[in-house]
Amino acid sequence: MIDREKCISCGLCAKVCPDGAITYDEEKKPRIFLGLCIYCARCAEVCPVKAITMSKEFELATYNKLEAISK
Repeated sequence: MIDREKCISCGLCAKVCPDGAITYDEEKKPRIFLGLCIYCARCAEVCPVKAITMSKEFELATYNKLEAISK
């Protein structure tokens, strides 16, 4: 989840995203394309103002991906 009010449009999240899942809209705010996201949480870790947080849905999606890989 992105708190667009907190975001300072620094671009760090997009730079660290290994799959290019983060782009910027016309307001220069990040947009995450969940279809490309691998749920690595690097974007949240690098955000200097903590504008990106991982939700419960993130935790569930990560668990489901790991479970599918292990089968």
